[in-house]
Amino acid sequence: MSHKTLRDGAFAELDANRKRAVVLLFEDEKTDEQIAKEVNRSRTTLAKWKKDKKFQEAEREYRSLAIDSYVPDAIKEIHRLSTKAKSEMVRLQSSTTILNMAGYSANGDSPEKTKQEVRKLKADADLAELKVKQESSTGGDGLTVNIIKHGGVDDADS
Repeated sequence: MSHKTLRDGAFAELDANRKRAVVLLFEDEKTDEQIAKEVNRSRTTLAKWKKDKKFQEAEREYRSLAIDSYVPDAIKEIHRLSTKAKSEMVRLQSSTTILNMAGYSANGDSPEKTKQEVRKLKADADLAELKVKQESSTGGDGLTVNIIKHGGVDDADS
């Protein structure tokens, strides 16, 4: 894999044998013994590399970039399944996945609806905090805030 980020990070700082080991470990098709042999090192040396912080960071970099490169094909496959799969359940699950990725939850919530709910919860919390402050400043005998629900909007009466 040749990517600009791999040329700038921990992966770039490794020697050729360690880079090859990172790739082989990610591919997960060989045993550690086979990988060690392929990079002309002992199994013990490979084990030491795997414990090294720089090697671990290089593994994370490589894994992240490799997986990112799979995303476009995965999305295309999900779309293909949502339109062409024979199973109705597969089509439904694929469509649900696409909607979730686009920011819509399975229960029909949209990002805007979620933001509105968060704003409402914050307003409720602000009113409750105001009530506590007013009660504490008057010793509990002062102004009382009553919350009355009207079509999802809170009114504060004093």
